Amino acid sequence: MGITLLHYLLLAAFFYLIITSFILIRNRYELTELPNSSSEVEHSKFISVCIPARNEEMNIGNLLSTVLKQNYPNYEVIVLDDQSTDATPQIIDQFKKQYPKKLTSYTGKPKPDDWLGKPWACHQLGQHATGDLLLFLDADTQLEKDALEKVAAGFSVYNLDMLTVWPRQELVTFWEKTVIPLVYFALITLLPTIYVYRKPRWMPDLFYQSIRDKFAAANGQCVAFKKSSYQAIGGHTSVKNEVVEDVALARNIKKAGLQMRMFTGLNSIWCRMYQSHEEMFEGFRKNFLAGFGNSLLLFTLAGLLHFLVFILPFAVLFGQLYFYNPLLFFLSAAAVSIIFLQRFLVSQWFQWDPLYVFLHPIGVLWFQRLGITKIFDKLYQRSSTWKGRNV
Repeated sequence: MGITLLHYLLLAAFFYLIITSFILIRNRYELTELPNSSSEVEHSKFISVCIPARNEEMNIGNLLSTVLKQNYPNYEVIVLDDQSTDATPQIIDQFKKQYPKKLTSYTGKPKPDDWLGKPWACHQLGQHATGDLLLFLDADTQLEKDALEKVAAGFSVYNLDMLTVWPRQELVTFWEKTVIPLVYFALITLLPTIYVYRKPRWMPDLFYQSIRDKFAAANGQCVAFKKSSYQAIGGHTSVKNEVVEDVALARNIKKAGLQMRMFTGLNSIWCRMYQSHEEMFEGFRKNFLAGFGNSLLLFTLAGLLHFLVFILPFAVLFGQLYFYNPLLFFLSAAAVSIIFLQRFLVSQWFQWDPLYVFLHPIGVLWFQRLGITKIFDKLYQRSSTWKGRNV
């Protein structure tokens, strides 16, 4: 049997996996933890911890119980109840009684028609914040006692205008363990994260200036700014219509020539993103297409690429049980082995159950299904709903 299209497709998948393996290995050394507190940290920097909360009765108490017990001496906590319809306001009030000097809360104003919900809530928090540093946290995060010290250290050690942290993800259910690791997997196998912080040394300065905002990524669960830098880029007003406002803010920072860096929060910040499969599907549904600039072409090409790289090798390898071809067997087995090795390294790094490495293709198919749903959402102009609001 001669060389067929299938051979070429598997060869392309193999080389793609080789390239992403190098990126993953590089990120393993360059995507570091938040730095430990040291004598370099300026404890005089006042930190405003800003927390938007809409219908967060399951989470807000856990976060406040950790954020109000920080070792860092100089901070305030500001919570915005974004017109919740559950017990969120009552839980916030209970903590205000315990920590009246540290915790302040506000009731959010009605959302203007030309704003999305989260940017609007964060904008209001930014207006109330008095700190030198503004730390925005999602209500489903929790902090170790030294987290604020490490955030302050990050700004001081690296002379940053913005930082973002990828928290340790707490995975409980089958679908959480199968799906959520793929978000981190995509990031650290595709983007050399050090380029978020500095220019690629091989890239000419003139060319870099025109594309530097392309090296922007952020996790809205934990982003922080120097207040002066936040104001310089227009704060959340500049991203009021952005579904993925975290990445948009990072791009604005890069466009302005300011300095940012990404960290992992394995020993400082953790998060459980979703409590159920339905919540997880709707949560990803609201911003999946927006992550590709709402371009159906780019979105579809990415879906086809993932099918080629992460589904086809498994299908061909399974087919070799019935129609054996030495070259097809080698290419598909090599690709599958690299996929499993990559996932194992990611699972070890972020402290996830390694058995779910073997369910990688199921997780990819889950996102393929979500992608098809988003294509029909776009074609039929269907809006997603999150926290009782259309997105």
